[in-house]
Amino acid sequence: MKIKYTTIIVGDMEESIKFYTELMGFEVDSQHNPLPGLRITLLKGEGETMIELIENADNEPGLYTFGFDVEDINATVRKLKDKGAKVTMEPITITVGKLAFIEDPNGVKIAIIQHS
Repeated sequence: MKIKYTTIIVGDMEESIKFYTELMGFEVDSQHNPLPGLRITLLKGEGETMIELIENADNEPGLYTFGFDVEDINATVRKLKDKGAKVTMEPITITVGKLAFIEDPNGVKIAIIQHS
């Protein structure tokens, strides 16, 4: 598994985009408005590094999760379960592939994603 992205809940999308593009050197990859009141911006850094910014009144600003990119999500989740991982969401189909969530001992959300 390799870390693919980090998700940050933001209070002000424009201010956050400006920070990550102008100060940190990321580029806007894509922007999405999947639901009213929900804005998502994907930023691309060096190599395959991505940051996902989400502006949503339902969540407090701050680090939300980080995601691992895998080849076979079902096999990976099964293997993690066998080793005792707490699976908080079984694999589901999303627009870019499949997504599942596990949680570390500190309650940190970890996304497992298989891109199609």
